[in-house]
Amino acid sequence: MKVVTLASPGGLDQLRVEQRSAPGDPGPGEIKVRIHASSLNFHDYGVVAGAMPTEDGRIPMSDGAGVVAAVGEGVDEFAVGDSVVSTFFPEWLSGLAEVGDFKTVPGDGVDGYAREEVVRPATCFTRSPKGYSHAEAATLTTAGLTAWRALVVEGGIKPGDSVLVLGTGGVSIFALQIAKRLGATVIATSSSDAKIAKLKALGADHTINYRDEPEWGQKVKQLTDGRGVDHVVEVGGPVTLAQSIDAVRIGGSIVLIGVLTGQGGEIPTVKLMAKQIRLHGVIVGSRKDQQDMVRALETMALKPVIDSRFALEDIADAFRHQEAQKHFGKICLEF
Repeated sequence: MKVVTLASPGGLDQLRVEQRSAPGDPGPGEIKVRIHASSLNFHDYGVVAGAMPTEDGRIPMSDGAGVVAAVGEGVDEFAVGDSVVSTFFPEWLSGLAEVGDFKTVPGDGVDGYAREEVVRPATCFTRSPKGYSHAEAATLTTAGLTAWRALVVEGGIKPGDSVLVLGTGGVSIFALQIAKRLGATVIATSSSDAKIAKLKALGADHTINYRDEPEWGQKVKQLTDGRGVDHVVEVGGPVTLAQSIDAVRIGGSIVLIGVLTGQGGEIPTVKLMAKQIRLHGVIVGSRKDQQDMVRALETMALKPVIDSRFALEDIADAFRHQEAQKHFGKICLEF
């Protein structure tokens, strides 16, 4: 089978396409999956670029979607031919968060899905939504579930709420789509007028070009008649957090799901306290969260936005496309 590995210390020129023997039959509680697609995330880029060091020879990619090729003894949740999608935290099955690192995450702490076949415990997968292609399903493991948990599991979003999403990456686009399906008003930001046009086409009620409006937190308040939004899906981190605090209403919720602008910085703690904001850090979600999301997506008639598709052997080019930050939505590998 075809496999991609990453040589230490990382870097896009350290990605190698190899041929290896396919895995054997699944054991008790395991399934064999023919992987057909993966999708790129900021976390995957951090690993392959060497910013998040991993073992020499690691197989990258956290997201994997495909078809069950064989089932082991005792597996009754899946059958041969079922379409399935991987989970981000294979050992976090349900309940409150149990992990605070990436030691068990495919493509980082353990080998991931940049390969054509894999044998894993059945609990490492859920079924894919009906009607989804493998590429569409592969966008759910990280980006889709992060947006779902931010708004639904932690945010408790309800019809009539208002939501602010930042930028046009995978999580933000998913958050816009989910929020609109659940009856919320959405304000979306971008630095590109061309991307703003696409945000409007997806249903964004208001848009802000943050290059033209550097104090976009105040602009959000204007758009909400001085109240602020109920929910902020915060992907930037230290550089954008102060503006998000300005943008959210008193008693509102900011879910911090990304650190695109760095890993540390000043936080206006007095304003955070005075506005009685709930600031909640989130890293993806549990298997149960993913199962709930899959059922919901089937009723919402929601399909992911895929910017571009690359072959597995062109994985380095896919990451260069991500690096250029010109994409809108998800970048996928198909194989």
